[in-house]
Amino acid sequence: MRRVFFIGYMGAGKTTLGKACARFMNLQFVDLDWYIEGRLHKTIQEIFAEKGEQGFREVEKMMLHEVGEFENVLIATGGGTPCYSDNMDYMNAVGNTVFLDVDVGILFKRLVIAKSKRPLLAGKTDDELKKLIVSALQQRMPSYRKAKYVFKANELDNREQIDEAVKRMNALLTDL
Repeated sequence: MRRVFFIGYMGAGKTTLGKACARFMNLQFVDLDWYIEGRLHKTIQEIFAEKGEQGFREVEKMMLHEVGEFENVLIATGGGTPCYSDNMDYMNAVGNTVFLDVDVGILFKRLVIAKSKRPLLAGKTDDELKKLIVSALQQRMPSYRKAKYVFKANELDNREQIDEAVKRMNALLTDL
């Protein structure tokens, strides 16, 4: 039985690399945000609007515990998931956690491209976006650093780089 949790900031590649690794390692892939949306039949933004951040975090914790019972699974968490409640301790207790560590400049480059798809980033200037990334990483790093493994995920720009990252991730997790 294998249970792997990918954690990291938005744009780190949790879903991109997670899908590819799960396929290669013959694991089910679960994106926690997609799972929440499917179970509640609402978008994350709608849940935030209705319940506020605290209400969303309670739902997120409940759904994390639900998918955390799955076997042979790779779970891509939301960027903030490890930072609330006892989520990080829970993930470490039931599986293997991997922090996808990406340099600020690369996160910025990825998120500038994705601004229109991410409501939290829409309307931000480049300077505001960079400050948001730096500030959020400073706040979240203590939680991210509790991961059992740290994986440098700077190079995920094309199929070749993703395939290489999958091989490195598989080698990291082979003994699990």
